[in-house]
Amino acid sequence: MSLLVFGHRNPDTDAICSAIAYADFLRRTTRPDAVAACCGAPNERTEFALQKAGVSPPRIIMDVRPVIEDVCQRDVTVAKSDEVFFDVYRRMDERGLRSIPVVDDDGGVIGLVNLLDLLELVLHSGVDPTQARLVTTNLNKIVSVLGGSFQHAVEPERVDDLILSVGAMSAGGFTEHIKSFPADKLVVVSGDRPTIQLPALELGVRALVVTGGYELSSGLVQLAQARGISVIMSPFDTATTTMRMKAAQLISGVVTTDFMSLPARMPVAEARQAIFRSSQAVFPVIEDGELIGVLSKSDLVNPPQRELVLVDHNEIGQAVAGADEADIVEVLDHHRLGGSLRSSRPLRLTMEPVGSTCTLVAKMFRQAGIAPGPEIALCMASGMISDTLYLRSPTTTDTDRDLLQWLQTHCKVRLDEFANEFFEVGSALRTRTPDQVVREDCKEFEEGGRRFSISQIEEIGFDLFWQRKDELSDALCRLAQEHRLEFSSLLITDIASNGSLLLMSSEPNGWEDINYPELEDRLYKLNEVVSRKKQLLPLIISLLESTPASA
Repeated sequence: MSLLVFGHRNPDTDAICSAIAYADFLRRTTRPDAVAACCGAPNERTEFALQKAGVSPPRIIMDVRPVIEDVCQRDVTVAKSDEVFFDVYRRMDERGLRSIPVVDDDGGVIGLVNLLDLLELVLHSGVDPTQARLVTTNLNKIVSVLGGSFQHAVEPERVDDLILSVGAMSAGGFTEHIKSFPADKLVVVSGDRPTIQLPALELGVRALVVTGGYELSSGLVQLAQARGISVIMSPFDTATTTMRMKAAQLISGVVTTDFMSLPARMPVAEARQAIFRSSQAVFPVIEDGELIGVLSKSDLVNPPQRELVLVDHNEIGQAVAGADEADIVEVLDHHRLGGSLRSSRPLRLTMEPVGSTCTLVAKMFRQAGIAPGPEIALCMASGMISDTLYLRSPTTTDTDRDLLQWLQTHCKVRLDEFANEFFEVGSALRTRTPDQVVREDCKEFEEGGRRFSISQIEEIGFDLFWQRKDELSDALCRLAQEHRLEFSSLLITDIASNGSLLLMSSEPNGWEDINYPELEDRLYKLNEVVSRKKQLLPLIISLLESTPASA
């Protein structure tokens, strides 16, 4: 499985761009299998940046818990119902398989065939002698298994319930013996014995098999042609020929059509429950109606974990679903250390108080002496411009300024002009529904057992906000209720004035100490507050620490 480089849920431009850029860095250094991923589609502003840079969006993956397609066996041995025991058994024996899927001509799974059932085809244990002689097949299959040839063929593709009879007794005894069977179903096996062959031909049997590499005499061939009897030549002796002919039995009679298949995207945990009591040896794995693999119970004993790199976040609550069951090998972030991250082994942790995670990725490129391509350079610059409000946010550091200037030397566009275009594109208030607005760049936090969320959007002016204030308030309340949060908040930042408005779903105990003017119920004016990470989050935490949680 590939190494997935993931930003946080509801990803913003920095999360998306740092995942893309860091995956590129890893592919060029230590992990050629690194793939940028995200658990949500990029917003309009991020899409503009990616299109301007000429890079593809990350792969959208909503859940990294192992699924069946991650653990199943992809190199699948299959059979078709019109195949014979000889071919299918040999294929299974070579690979040590107990059961394999049976497919139709279009590759769809129609059943399973098990080794024990296959053996019953040729052994016929516990049945009468007449039944043991039966072989359901056609003459072409018999010739193929024998490696023989026809001297004369009549309807070789017709499938019949053939009765094998070996001409190993006296001519008189054999003549009486074969009269007890329907002639049109009889296949007589004989060496170079005209005294056996002639009565068989006169009786009008279905086919005559001549063993030991012999041919039927020309006179007897003419009789066979006249009576419409097929003649087959076998290179083997009579005993071996008979055994091989029984191995030409079609497997269709023992295909199990009552079976359980599994969808490729089924989580491993669900698959364990589904197959726990099943007696099936293998389970076909299906995707879009096609067989992509098979699963055995042993494949679920210790399934491989997905390897993740987390960028622009370090809290499991903000990570892609299933991250707590994955192997997190590295974290690259510029936020506070949340405390919810756990790992079963040491991991690489890079955290610096800079304005953007893309700053940290750019720093790695420069330190490694690797020049980013112009598309990756602009991608990183986009994340830095977004998170630092083009170096105007209080989170901006000299490191951000220095590295953005370094990236300019690798970009084909002027970053000041790009920044103006970037912030003019994609007003969330102009293009999104209220629920989309409050979820677009939303992060959940837990502090002292109290869970809340902070969403942030950047706009040019507050005119659109005032028009949509009431519906945004309702959407915040729905978000808090849906995620069972104590409260949800939305920070609306005006890029032009470097100030924000803060809208709350509800106000926790102690909120009266906020010391910012309240414009309306649950709406506050926060002058010179533009950073969720460095300004708003510490403010909220200080208020929560001073009071107990609401009932």
